[in-house]
Amino acid sequence: MEMTAKDVTQAGARAGKKFSKREKKALFYGLLFTAPAVLGFLIFTLGPMIASLYLSLTDYNVFKDTTHFIGLDNYTKLFSGEDDLFYKSLGTTFYFVILRVPAVIIISFFLAILLNMNLKGRSLFRTIIYLPSIVPAVASSMIWLWLMNPDLGLLNTALEWLHLPTSSWLFGEGSVIPSVVLTTLWGIGGTVIIFLAGLSGVPKSYYEAIDVDGGGWYSKLRHITVPMLTPTIFFNTIMTIIGSFQVFSEAYILTQGGPNNKSLFFVFYLWRTAFRDTEMGYASALAWVLFVIIMIFTVFIFKTSKSWVHYEGER
Repeated sequence: MEMTAKDVTQAGARAGKKFSKREKKALFYGLLFTAPAVLGFLIFTLGPMIASLYLSLTDYNVFKDTTHFIGLDNYTKLFSGEDDLFYKSLGTTFYFVILRVPAVIIISFFLAILLNMNLKGRSLFRTIIYLPSIVPAVASSMIWLWLMNPDLGLLNTALEWLHLPTSSWLFGEGSVIPSVVLTTLWGIGGTVIIFLAGLSGVPKSYYEAIDVDGGGWYSKLRHITVPMLTPTIFFNTIMTIIGSFQVFSEAYILTQGGPNNKSLFFVFYLWRTAFRDTEMGYASALAWVLFVIIMIFTVFIFKTSKSWVHYEGER
């Protein structure tokens, strides 16, 4: 039996009406199940961000009865040089990032390669490498504080026993930042695990092809491992940069910003401004400056990643 154009139109309308009901039902349940995450983001992330942006334009102080809108005065104070600790903390943080990010990525990468080999006790070594990353920051910092004691610390004792020059470690102006970087390398187990996950996705047939061509470990590393792990390197680099800019626990527990403000990291200075000096408006301005800096670095790495990050299946 032939259907007329009218019948087809009516059937399409009925089908469209039925599909529309299913779609509304699916939309309802989709919104219902995503509501906790969306509300959590709005209440605990977006809301505080908007509030801090407004507060950064005020002179809000916890112990003041009134708050005045002062526009960009807080930002003017930051960048004009009136607050010399702003540039000092910024320089200290950049120095820390420059030292820490390459160290974390390179050491984690080669540790992952070692832990990916078919060696006896490999699971045990993986556990040993990962365990420090789940130790509370306060506990690990107290251990490092004892190890790096210039007079009674184990590190200087070992150096003296080896007849090597000792160091002031956390108590020297020139050695405090490298020493803090050293303490953070204790907890790179998470980064190593991510590299191990990336290595598990490299097909063994690629390495077998290198073996057939007579290549050695360097050829495998250069032509297979590094190119195949560029997405993992990209991810770990982004996360390490963000984490390095937000360093706080080490400065708070180990150095308190000393000696002579040489370890005055940006987030520690932000915390001190907010909770010791109670200048919440000024601290909010500091927080937004840090947000913009991290965003600039992240966007820059994303833009440049097209030239060095290679995904499997691309030409």
